[in-house]
Amino acid sequence: MRIEKDTLGNIRLPGDALYGAQTQRAVENFPISGLRLSRGFIKAQGTVKLAAARANGSLGLISRKICRAIEKAAIEVIKGKHDRHFVVDVYQAGAGTSQNMNANEVISNRAVELLGGKKGDYRKVSPNDHVNMAQSTNDTIPSSIYISSFESLRDDLLPALRKLKKALASKSKAFDKIVKAGRTHLQDAVPMRLGQEFSGYAESVRNDLLRVQNASKALLNLPIGGNALGTGINAHPRFHTCILKEIRKITGVNYKSSKNLFDGIQNVYPALEVSASLRGLAVTLTKIANDIRLLSSGPRTGFSELRLPAVQPGSSIMPGKVNPVMAEMLNMVCYQVMGNDTAISYAAQASQLELNVMMPVIAHNLLFSIDILSNSINAFTDRCLEGIEADAGRCREYADATLALATALNPVIGYESAAEISKEAYRTGKSVKEIVVEKGVMDRKTVRRVLDPLKLTGK
Repeated sequence: MRIEKDTLGNIRLPGDALYGAQTQRAVENFPISGLRLSRGFIKAQGTVKLAAARANGSLGLISRKICRAIEKAAIEVIKGKHDRHFVVDVYQAGAGTSQNMNANEVISNRAVELLGGKKGDYRKVSPNDHVNMAQSTNDTIPSSIYISSFESLRDDLLPALRKLKKALASKSKAFDKIVKAGRTHLQDAVPMRLGQEFSGYAESVRNDLLRVQNASKALLNLPIGGNALGTGINAHPRFHTCILKEIRKITGVNYKSSKNLFDGIQNVYPALEVSASLRGLAVTLTKIANDIRLLSSGPRTGFSELRLPAVQPGSSIMPGKVNPVMAEMLNMVCYQVMGNDTAISYAAQASQLELNVMMPVIAHNLLFSIDILSNSINAFTDRCLEGIEADAGRCREYADATLALATALNPVIGYESAAEISKEAYRTGKSVKEIVVEKGVMDRKTVRRVLDPLKLTGK
């Protein structure tokens, strides 16, 4: 153990800990969930601290020796070398003050070590006066949220969505000649092609991909440089432009300043906008997953139009049972994302006066949603969607049997007469085609031509 001192007095903490007194107080104050902010968020914190050190160094505000030590320590944080020292619970002090100090202390103590000192010797490198110079929790935490979320969307979720869209489009082409019965209200509807059904899925994913991409652009506006409220207090007049320039260099992303730094610190609208796009995506994915579960139901007593890859046994008691587990997993993830969005929405509207103090829970839920959506979409695409097969015979059987074939008779005999044929087919258990022939409305050759399900599906 070692003893450190902060403005509240002395506190004991593990001797090998890179964090310091303020982080230790947070550990003791918030033993809530055992959850920590993600690797991506910690990386973003390292990015902000590295950029700040370089900006302050270039402005001559810290010595070259201290600047280089902070740079090396921050780069190690970016690479994940010190993740085990980021120990603050997600549910912590408002705004993320403890999280910001966790980063400041880890980088400070590591910089002290690099300069040949012992942990806690903040005369060499101070967490507040050097690592946190010209910054505040209030601008570094939202900036870290936006940087980490943008990178996670770019590197994980958007590629997963592109792969999903491509797989759905491929199935649409493969299934284009397979005619089936459409269903509305879960009742018989007019014929369609299985490929057309899948084309709808592909298009809906494409639209969500565009919505997520557009929402992610809001993350490019960072409130960094605003410091505590947006005034930039205690910062060099050029710090604001310098740190943004350094962040762009480090990340290769064209981040810009929030148009209004006061708004950027008062509110977390970019996170809210992205979360809303993820909620919309979750709605789309839920629909697709539910449809695939329905269409593959059976195999003897359900729709059984689709055959899914068997990836694991489906029952601990019923031998041979195989369940649509990948679609079920995707459903669960979507429901979690919807719940995360609700938490983010409440937390975002909790902004008061000059600050939103709910940022840690916003960061956790937003990054969690991106992470589980990325992983679940990849797993669903690889282990379910790409291996789906169609039962063309069963699909055709339903297409011939649907009572809504009578719809094609409307232009010939009118809606009411067509409805009577449909009702009689239902009462007798016969097909619409059989009733039409029996009533002499058309001969068999004409019926086959007029009521050919494939011709009724359009182009």
